[in-house]
Amino acid sequence: MTRIENEQVIADDVSERPVEHTQKPQSIEIVDPVFEETYTAHVIKKFAEWRGWIPDVPEVECEGKTKTELLKNLTARLREALEAREAARDKQLEEDIKAGKLDHLREEALEEIKAGRVIDL
Repeated sequence: MTRIENEQVIADDVSERPVEHTQKPQSIEIVDPVFEETYTAHVIKKFAEWRGWIPDVPEVECEGKTKTELLKNLTARLREALEAREAARDKQLEEDIKAGKLDHLREEALEEIKAGRVIDL
């Protein structure tokens, strides 16, 4: 299995050797340094181009003329998707705070402090 970290290939074969159409797609681990997560990409050569996707992040699916180009595209698209997800979570959290949906958590924390069950760090 090939690993990509910080947009550089770390391990074995990243040759332009095509995957036979009767074979399963090749699996490649992409390590995201910011979110510290590892994602498995699947790549396969279809006719004159390479195609790849990351099942855990369905919005990441792309193509490349070469396997190397595809891996760069997958890594960049993964970064964009993860940043978009993070921005959406941040926005939702802000909206929930403004709407008072998290007030109960504040109240629980204050009760824990008053009861002396919180250690000051």
